[in-house]
Order: sequence, then C-alpha cells, then structure tokens
Amino acid sequence: MSLTVADVAASREFFHTHLGYQVAMAADGFASLTRGDAAADIVLLQCGNEVLPPEQRDQQAAGLIFALTVTGIEAEERRLREAGAPITMPLREEPWGERLFQLTDPNGVVVQFVEWAAQEEPAQGDEPAQNEAPAQLEEPVQSEEPVQSEEQPAMHVITPTAENVTESPNARMTGLAAPSRGSEQLSTWTVAMEAGQTGPEHVINREQVWTVTAGALDVTCDGRTEKISAGQTLVLPPDVLRQVHAPEAAEAHVAMRADGVASVPGTEGTRVLPWAQ
Repeated sequence: MSLTVADVAASREFFHTHLGYQVAMAADGFASLTRGDAAADIVLLQCGNEVLPPEQRDQQAAGLIFALTVTGIEAEERRLREAGAPITMPLREEPWGERLFQLTDPNGVVVQFVEWAAQEEPAQGDEPAQNEAPAQLEEPVQSEEPVQSEEQPAMHVITPTAENVTESPNARMTGLAAPSRGSEQLSTWTVAMEAGQTGPEHVINREQVWTVTAGALDVTCDGRTEKISAGQTLVLPPDVLRQVHAPEAAEAHVAMRADGVASVPGTEGTRVLPWAQ
C-alpha cells in the first residue's frame, strides 16, 4: 500500500514504534516499510514527490482506513494505550460482530484493528475458512442487524472519564457523546479555557453550536468578532476560518455532526478531533 503524506519521517516512526514495521528502504521523501508476517507492506511518499504523476503530487492519504485483523484485540488495545499510542477510537463492538479500535498517525492516516466476535456455529459442512471471515460482513448486516436494533436501549447514559480528556496548550476538551461512546450522528464535548488563552486559527467542515456555560469567549469568524457570555449560544458555520479567545476563564458546551474534521491555514490535509471521535 502506497501512502502520500506530508511528513514521511513522522509516519515512518509511527508505524515502526506502534505496529512493528521495519524500514526496508529509505531515501529523501521515501520509505518502504515491511513486516515479517502477512501484514501489508507500506510505501510512504513525500507529498510533491516528482515520481508521482503531476495530478497526484499534491494529494495526500485521506478518507481511507488501513485495517488489520488481529486476535486478542483487548490485549492489543491495552498494549498500545500503555505505550502512549494515539488511540482516536476506543475499543467497541458493532452489532454485526466486529470488535475494533482505531489509531491515527501524525499525518491523519487511520489504522484500524479488527477482531470478529464469536459467531454462532455454522451448519455442519458449511464452516468457512478462517481467512474468509471478513467476507461474512454483508450477511450479518443484512439479516441480523435489523433484529438486533430492536433490542437496543432507547437511551444511553455517558459518563466522561479521564481518558476522554484532551489537554492542549490552549484549552481542555472533555469528550461526551461520540461514535466511540454510543452516539451515531452527533458529537458533543466541553471546552475549558483559562483567562488569556487563545486557540489557533482553524476551519471546521461542519456546523458547530457553542453554548457558553461560564465566563465569556471572544469568537472571531470570517473577520467578525463576537463576545459570547454565559447563557448565550453561538452557531458557527462550516468551512469558515475561526479563532476562539478567552478574555476570562470560560467553559462552553459544543455540539457538531460526528464526522467533522479540522484544517489549519498553512498546513496540508485535515485533522480529526480526538475528543469527538
């Protein structure tokens, strides 16, 4: 698999440290990675590399999931978490029988670990080969998921924990509802900022709704600045440059469609919001 990325060294170190890949070949703007088992080999190419066709040189790996099937997924997730790996979607089980979690590398490449949950015993003589398990995905989705959905609870209570907190130099985000925590369509989180803190200029591709619950925030959007005080709600449109400043200590509750990503002027590609995954 060949991935075009902005920082080859960062992805190379990520795949070596957390997934055990070794460097087979490397040069300026290029690295070939391999493993001693059946996992796919990876080629990393620097964005803009002249070996790429001109129409592909400025593209970067995005919108893909590099999935690896494993056994003992709980132990693997625990190993990676203890090693400080950037887990952006904690371990979860899907209604159709997949157990999975995700990492995201410094260039935004999503790596997914997948293990199939125990299935009912197939009829005698009809047992599939072990390496055919992923091909069974369509059958449970079509025949079993509607039945299971009727058994899902009407409500889901989410209690934030320390692992849902993300600290940045400018704010503290505490993840609430998200796809990894029981929500299918929306992500919500709280933001806490100390007096004088200012977030970076950035763009979000989805509409956001901010409700200030304590203090006040100065929000600049598309060149216009508004002061939002406790009790007020601000609707931020998608795909518009914005920046948040705390003239005093403040807290806010934020809601967004769950598939939102960020981009920062002067950098390439998009970034996931770990607290909203």
